[in-house]
Amino acid sequence: MTTDPKTRTLLQLVGVVVFMGAMAWASVPFYTWFCRVTGYGGTTNVATAASDTVLDQTIKIRFDASKDRGFGWEFKPLQTEMTLKIGEEGLAFYEAYNPTDRPIAGQATYNVAPYDAGAYFSKIECFCFTEQVLMPGERVQMPVTFYVDPEIVNDRDAKFAKHITLSYTFYEIDLPTEVQAALDAPTDGSAVN
Repeated sequence: MTTDPKTRTLLQLVGVVVFMGAMAWASVPFYTWFCRVTGYGGTTNVATAASDTVLDQTIKIRFDASKDRGFGWEFKPLQTEMTLKIGEEGLAFYEAYNPTDRPIAGQATYNVAPYDAGAYFSKIECFCFTEQVLMPGERVQMPVTFYVDPEIVNDRDAKFAKHITLSYTFYEIDLPTEVQAALDAPTDGSAVN
């Protein structure tokens, strides 16, 4: 069966639109995965413990927060900057607030600038490692524990960094299955048949 050129062109355009939509949907998780694997874009390291070495040299850490367009939370750092010795463990807090009338789940992506310093910025604990769920009206303070690896002073480019900016962007994700199930459960004690 042959199709006329207009129909074939229309089908090709629909195919392109579907492909582009799928790529847009997968872009945030794919970019996050790519950055974690390659270290591209200032992606940080994950550590299990603080550094054994603390240098006398200090570095200023700045904190930034943003959110995906249309995301219902308010999100901000509780401190804008701190100065630490290189290798010293730092603790910072971000605050998230859900002013809406519905539960919202979110996941944070992050990066470090300048990009050369990303390989030396190590997180020990971070709210960004897991998804976050805020109920209507809920406000939480979320910690991040980190240090700057002393090896930064031996890197030919990163050693010139006088400050590092840690940036987080929150975007909405689907509610976890158990949260959605609890919301869908009857509240009057009767079973749904």
